Amino acid sequence: MDNELLLFDRINVIKDTINKYGEENFYLSFSGGKDSTILHHLIDMALPNNKIPRVFINTGIEYNMIVNFVKELASNDERFVILAPSIPIKNTLEKYGYPFKSKQHAHNIMVYQHNKKEFEDIRKVIDSDTTLLKNYDFIHALSYGIKTLVKYYYGVRERERERESCISIMTIPKCLKCQMENEYNLKISDNCCKELKKKPIHKWEKENNRFVAITGMRKQEGGTRKLIGSCILTDKNGNLKKLHPLLVVDDEWEEWFIKEHNIKLCELYKEPYNFKRTGCAGCPFSLDLQEQLEIMELYLPRERAKCEIIWKPVYDEYRRLNYRLKNVEEIKLF
Repeated sequence: MDNELLLFDRINVIKDTINKYGEENFYLSFSGGKDSTILHHLIDMALPNNKIPRVFINTGIEYNMIVNFVKELASNDERFVILAPSIPIKNTLEKYGYPFKSKQHAHNIMVYQHNKKEFEDIRKVIDSDTTLLKNYDFIHALSYGIKTLVKYYYGVRERERERESCISIMTIPKCLKCQMENEYNLKISDNCCKELKKKPIHKWEKENNRFVAITGMRKQEGGTRKLIGSCILTDKNGNLKKLHPLLVVDDEWEEWFIKEHNIKLCELYKEPYNFKRTGCAGCPFSLDLQEQLEIMELYLPRERAKCEIIWKPVYDEYRRLNYRLKNVEEIKLF
């Protein structure tokens, strides 16, 4: 499908879906990044004069340029809404745990840390008889959380069809297996995003009676996103829950759209920064974290220093394990 046809298709998906379910039920989950900015313009192309809110959450760890970009948009467009979490980032991390590697990994380590004894008991059984790892009935009979941990730790599945797919994604890297040992003490979880982003947005949804989020999720970004089957997500009763209009578009199409329609992006996407993504500053989930920090070291030193303070326990572990970050002395560029 060429660029113009894909644009036509995406506009129709947005228009038809919103008209079917009612504009009054929707809001755009706006991050200030490239995807959500493109989506902001696509919605206006599909439905001129729409009143769909653009909801941005200023978590306190957004890039300053992103916050300023959103505030500039909000100054000329009353549809923009800026929210903030009720608990500061430092308190959130200390209470719930730190993000590490990926949301899936952080969640699994959190489950382990809450169920250490039960998992250790099962591990002793398995290590004494490794043939159990090929016994699908044994794996399936485990309690839900422990089953998840066994599958993640040993790289096994319940059924043969599961063994043939996603095994590299669903198995803990060898260098991180130490996090599933009793003596490991860094508190890890995937609750950071839930507390800083999901709670404020769910509160806003209830207060404004708008429960369908339009998101900029794209399969090309990888991870669990590539497993999303449809850009229109409904529950078992047919109620729309999410709309992902950009799910099938790639980087090339986005660059074409930005150039063709003269879309203004946050300065972080331009020279000299050239950011590919702009989530929370220095987020440990970022695959290109080392590159981000090096750019910040040069051009955003104050924000770089703030990241080192906020994420210090995770950064220290990354460096200790030689995972995702270089040794601290090596990242100093000048």
